[in-house]
Amino acid sequence: MMIDWTKIYKKYKGLWVALKSDEKTVIASGANAREVWEEAQKAGFKEPILSRMPEKLATYIGFGL
Repeated sequence: MMIDWTKIYKKYKGLWVALKSDEKTVIASGANAREVWEEAQKAGFKEPILSRMPEKLATYIGFGL
């Protein structure tokens, strides 16, 4: 199943986000990955999903050998 992070991207451009296991709910966000991780841990989430939202979107078409 594909998860749409469009709304998350628009709100958190350029920031680190900690997500619940549903990959839709933001637990914490900020400019520093460690601080975001620690904030999520303090909120009771032992293994949040940590990701950095890009500042802008770029199209990429890859080719592998």
